[in-house]
Amino acid sequence: MTRVAEVMTRGVRSMPPHATLVEAAKAMDELNVGAIPVCEGDRLIGMVTDRDIVVRAVAQGRSISETPLADVMSANVRSCFEDQSVDEVLSLMRDAQIRRVPVVDRARQLVGVLSLGDVAAKDDEAQAGLALEAISEPAEPDRSVSSEPTTKTSPSRGEDMGARDVTGAPLRD
Repeated sequence: MTRVAEVMTRGVRSMPPHATLVEAAKAMDELNVGAIPVCEGDRLIGMVTDRDIVVRAVAQGRSISETPLADVMSANVRSCFEDQSVDEVLSLMRDAQIRRVPVVDRARQLVGVLSLGDVAAKDDEAQAGLALEAISEPAEPDRSVSSEPTTKTSPSRGEDMGARDVTGAPLRD
């Protein structure tokens, strides 16, 4: 059974919650990635994606040079441990419809990211393909027309601002 530590990407760049959206977008461009972990020190507190920047900031008319990542990041992040099996984490990814999962050690420090690409390239291409198929089920778009600007907040932005393990339980010290 393959463990996450065997196939994950290590040395992942993270950013602090006070960094701006412009800084995150520049880092994503430089690294050719679509998501960056948000950490206080080495402790994972969220993730910000290129889509978060567009939907939660640009579309809402927020200043990308002044808005901190903490205002748009997904805080209830599913994560996994480096000693878990890849099969278990792929199941989480399918269920949560996510393509990448931050990897933390037992001290809750960010140690890497596991993506479907990592699994396809380094472990089991067929399993990664099945997970991608399940993750990629299209959602029904909201095509309602409204004269009022949309001000919906993401369901992932709630009172509980902590990271989550693969079972969905909050990570605790």
